[in-house]
Amino acid sequence: MSTVPTGSRARTRQAILDAAIEVLARNPAASLGDVAAAADVGRTTLHRYFPERSDLLTALRAEAIDRVDQARIRARITEDSGAAAVYRLCEEYFDLGDVLSLLFREQIALDDEGPGACDDWFEEVVLRGRADGSIDPELPPIWVQSLIWAQLYLGWSFLAESNSSRHEILRLVLRCVAGAIRPQR
Repeated sequence: MSTVPTGSRARTRQAILDAAIEVLARNPAASLGDVAAAADVGRTTLHRYFPERSDLLTALRAEAIDRVDQARIRARITEDSGAAAVYRLCEEYFDLGDVLSLLFREQIALDDEGPGACDDWFEEVVLRGRADGSIDPELPPIWVQSLIWAQLYLGWSFLAESNSSRHEILRLVLRCVAGAIRPQR
């Protein structure tokens, strides 16, 4: 027997997860009642899917992992120059603002490596960029990874606080990343 909901149960579960991402990204202290209201379901319905807050956070972690993995796949990180892969990854991650805000605020964690650890796949992208001349060879991979997280966080924060368009903010993020990783002449 499958434990993965289907049909209307799957849609309700997904609506709760989507609402939780949005609500908790803006207010980490939000109650489950706030999440239920945003999902347009009753508290009892939310508790049928997620009896405890910890159950919801566990499901949010799985959802975040899936969305981040899908973004990495869409970014086609094995294609083109290392820098081009980094730019595409920034574009894909930019649309995950609320999901990644949960990570930045340490409400959920994607892995157990802890701060200062660089993903192996990202290190390969940076090393490819160094080899093809599109990424400054003096920049350690963890520096480049931290740089894109910082720029994305700045972009999301600015987008929430300004009247600027998503397109304009993403353009600025990519411009800053490009300027920072480009080899010095």
